[in-house]
Amino acid sequence: MQPLTLSLLAGALVLPAAACDMCSVYSTPEGGSPGGPGFFGGVAEQFTHFGTLQDNGQRIDNAPYRQRIDSSVAQFFAGYHLSDRATVQLNIPWVYRSYSRPQGTYMQSGTEQGLGDISLSGTYALLRETSGEFTYTWSLMGGLKLPTGNADRLGDPDIDGVAPIPDSGIGGHDLAVGSGSVDGLIGSSLLLRWHDWMATGMLQYGIRSTGSFGHRYANDLVWSAGPGRLFKLGSDRSLSLQLLGSGESKGKDTFYGVSDDDSAETVVYVGPQLTVNWGPRLTGQLGGDIPVRIANSGLQLVPDYRVRAVLNLRF
Repeated sequence: MQPLTLSLLAGALVLPAAACDMCSVYSTPEGGSPGGPGFFGGVAEQFTHFGTLQDNGQRIDNAPYRQRIDSSVAQFFAGYHLSDRATVQLNIPWVYRSYSRPQGTYMQSGTEQGLGDISLSGTYALLRETSGEFTYTWSLMGGLKLPTGNADRLGDPDIDGVAPIPDSGIGGHDLAVGSGSVDGLIGSSLLLRWHDWMATGMLQYGIRSTGSFGHRYANDLVWSAGPGRLFKLGSDRSLSLQLLGSGESKGKDTFYGVSDDDSAETVVYVGPQLTVNWGPRLTGQLGGDIPVRIANSGLQLVPDYRVRAVLNLRF
């Protein structure tokens, strides 16, 4: 198989973030470059709109006060392909959130933005086989997330609404751009191709520690999987179309060891993903997701949709 096609296949294995839109780290998933050692870099952007209130999994009326969060997380990444199997990567996220929430007797609107928690990760293609019209690649990933983001919002007190203002479905842990903790990341990705058909899957697990204000985000599992089709657009251009199921599951956060009842969540998404290669060095990606199942604890604002885009340049 040609390096261009291998690059396209690898580009289809995106690691999308889920409802907790800072939980996942975008990682180039191929575990090395078929073209050999070299640098790469780019940006992975995710926009998520949160506009639905749920209380213990049951949807409740969000009118007329319309609590919301519009969250944008841009992960600027750079790395080096050590070989055709091994890659190291640095991610620098910039987080921007616009929100509106009740605070006691009034509605509060504002923005939070800043540098998020930087991560350093490595990916290795443990198994890779190409034989005629069949290809598979299995890669492993591991890394650390560092406490570089501002975690001051984790110290926000819980303020109950005073009638007619309702209780807030947005906590400080939803607005903080950092965690104040050093966290571990482990993951795995799988690619299967037969002729022009393909399937990909990935798992990423976050192992959290206690951070600022005694807050500990719960460990979380992020996943995606789905079939797709490859198309050649010319001698050096090609694309893939996929239908992905994806999601995230996490338990309750804790404050100084006490459970936060408004923080556990499981979200399942479905949506399309388009990956395009312009020559052997430039890859672009665009995807969108709609939640089809959301289970949560307590009163929370949950996502309505998200849009993802990636631009990756190999030098």
